[in-house]
Amino acid sequence: MKFTEEQALALAPDEASKKAGKDLANPNKWVSRGANESAMWGECQGSGSKPYQTQVDLGNIAFKCSCPSRKFPCKHGLGLLVLSARQPALFTSTEAPPWVTDWISKRTETAEKKEEKKDKPVDEAAQAKRLQAREQSVTKGIEELLLWMKDIVRNGILTIPEKDHAFFNNVVRRMVDAKAPGLANMVKTLANTNFYQDGWQTGFMDQLARMFLVISGYAQQNLPETLKEDVRNWIGFTQNQDELKEQPGISDIWMVLGKQLTEEDNLTTERTWFYGTQSGKYAMVLQFSVRGQGVLLSLAPGMQLQAELVFFPSAQPMRAIIKTQATSNTVITINGFKNWSQVAEAETNVNASLPFGPERPFIVHQVTPVFHASQWWLSDVEKSLVQLKDSWKNLYTLLSLSGGDPLDIAVIGRENVYEPIGAWAAGGYVSLTD
Repeated sequence: MKFTEEQALALAPDEASKKAGKDLANPNKWVSRGANESAMWGECQGSGSKPYQTQVDLGNIAFKCSCPSRKFPCKHGLGLLVLSARQPALFTSTEAPPWVTDWISKRTETAEKKEEKKDKPVDEAAQAKRLQAREQSVTKGIEELLLWMKDIVRNGILTIPEKDHAFFNNVVRRMVDAKAPGLANMVKTLANTNFYQDGWQTGFMDQLARMFLVISGYAQQNLPETLKEDVRNWIGFTQNQDELKEQPGISDIWMVLGKQLTEEDNLTTERTWFYGTQSGKYAMVLQFSVRGQGVLLSLAPGMQLQAELVFFPSAQPMRAIIKTQATSNTVITINGFKNWSQVAEAETNVNASLPFGPERPFIVHQVTPVFHASQWWLSDVEKSLVQLKDSWKNLYTLLSLSGGDPLDIAVIGRENVYEPIGAWAAGGYVSLTD
């Protein structure tokens, strides 16, 4: 897999790493360099007596470096990729040193053990017993959550901002104990309402209603099978991804629209958004990493993959896993929505079958950021407006790209509030999620 300089820098975890990576893309800083079909490696002279050993798994886009940095990729990994993009002729050695082959071998061995574990027979009786016990625990937890929600409605919500953290945290812990982590996250979202913002009541009640739809759906037996899967997913039941990979997916040239990172305790969640350039479908791939380990696949916004994606069962499939993938340099065509009315129509169709779904991505043509009524909006060619998310941090980057002219952009959101994750400008795709 080959990277352009832009794709390599798009993998940077922050701007400081991006700048440091550029500085290290200097052949004088590298004691050795090499690459073959499976890996890229180099030794970068740092402040110590021994150079840092940096390596990249090109098959699955993973990084390892002997430096003490906890960032993934670190500045040395970025510098190595940028140097290879600028001066590929410098990477003449194709015989990997032992510290590279050992790492690649261990990764291959781990993948093989995972395959062997998958092939072992399953004790279906024990599995069914565990599932039954969990469902009973979830049902009891839902009963308590529903009572808590009814008390909120009966007592009114005007005093909610005065509640202390325990009011929400006790319920979060109870949902975790009840083995319903999805419901715990929904309560956390409720607790994170910005009570200092005018109109907070609307968002609060909207989230409360979404929670009620999910827990009410869990008690229903006559839902469509795909909608049942959505309900169970929101509660916290997981799908076996090895089994999912055995199913046929959608092969397409998928473009990476953007990445969103969230951190909680030691766990980092990475959401990567895709657009199928031939199918017109959108997809979201989730990756999780414990701090200091990095994610399995590093995908840069703007990158194109010839890939097969398998979608999780859903009334409106969005989350997917990558079954097979390779880079693609095919010239692609982007067919987005012409205006916000088309986006609203698409959302209406989604909500008709999945009323509690998450935020979704959309590509919208010819959008201009405008300031109106003391806040920022996104205007389409028909001068229709949707609100720019208040917490969005890259407004000035978007303004500099636009210069007052309309842009084709990719956004994430729902209803009337959106945040851009990328834009087509200056002949290329620019990420807006850094």
